[in-house]
Amino acid sequence: MCTFGLMTKIIMITGGQRSGKSAYAEQLALKLSDHPVYLATAHVWDEEFRHRVELHQARRGRQWTNIEEEKYLSRHDFTHSVVLVDCITLWCTNYFYGASSGDDTLPDVELVLAEVKAEFDRLTTQDATFIFVTNEIGWGGVSVNALQRRFTDLEGWMNQYVASQADEVVLMVSGIPVIIKS
Repeated sequence: MCTFGLMTKIIMITGGQRSGKSAYAEQLALKLSDHPVYLATAHVWDEEFRHRVELHQARRGRQWTNIEEEKYLSRHDFTHSVVLVDCITLWCTNYFYGASSGDDTLPDVELVLAEVKAEFDRLTTQDATFIFVTNEIGWGGVSVNALQRRFTDLEGWMNQYVASQADEVVLMVSGIPVIIKS
């Protein structure tokens, strides 16, 4: 756990795709604050995805402060806030593909991981409660694609790092929260 702030708390919500992670995290954030912050890390690639983002924002309602930030989460001041970061997977994607040189060279996973960890550490020095949503993408088997294998490694190692720093870890299984660490 980060010890810089008196109220700094890190909660990690993990699970498979469509396991109920975001809905659970949103409910938790609303229990902890009347006006939580939703920190979206997604890069909007196309109009379909933009529409999806707009639907999510409308569902959350006016009590949320919505911030879109693809990489440098720590540049925002979240002092005394409850912040839902959705999600680590897309956040790592932004760093991973930003590290690609555009040729056939694969990104250096260790360098990217060090960069994401450093940004996580800067963010979580703030006196706030952070709820991180992430995916367990490594449960599906080993990909035949080298790029996908590297990204799966990055995601898995980042998830391990966040879990090691977290006060609480919840695994979502078919909409049911299973407490892993408390």
